[in-house]
Amino acid sequence: MASTIFKEFVFEAAHKLPNVPEGHKCGRLHGHSYRFTVEIEGSIDSFTGFIIDFADIKAIITPIVNQLDHYYLNDIVGLENPTCENLSKWLFFKISLLLPTLKKVTVYETCTAGATYGI
Repeated sequence: MASTIFKEFVFEAAHKLPNVPEGHKCGRLHGHSYRFTVEIEGSIDSFTGFIIDFADIKAIITPIVNQLDHYYLNDIVGLENPTCENLSKWLFFKISLLLPTLKKVTVYETCTAGATYGI
């Protein structure tokens, strides 16, 4: 039976949504204090008691966070239309290349709104 662990990350970034109707507030340049959670599924190692060490997860994901933190998301390849949905998908594919046991990524754009992408 598989278990699931999660780890949360934060970053600050600006964006605007290019495909919203004229006058939509998200079409203007603005920023968010983003928070995202990664969920990793696997078997618990009988010796370590871990699926994976949280420090290893942090070491893998921090360079990806650094690509986003205090940047204009629209300038990042693959995030030209940086909706929360597209950001969660972008993060999932970037992280899954390094963590094949990744189950899902949930991005919180605000305290009450977000998107999840995963398998």
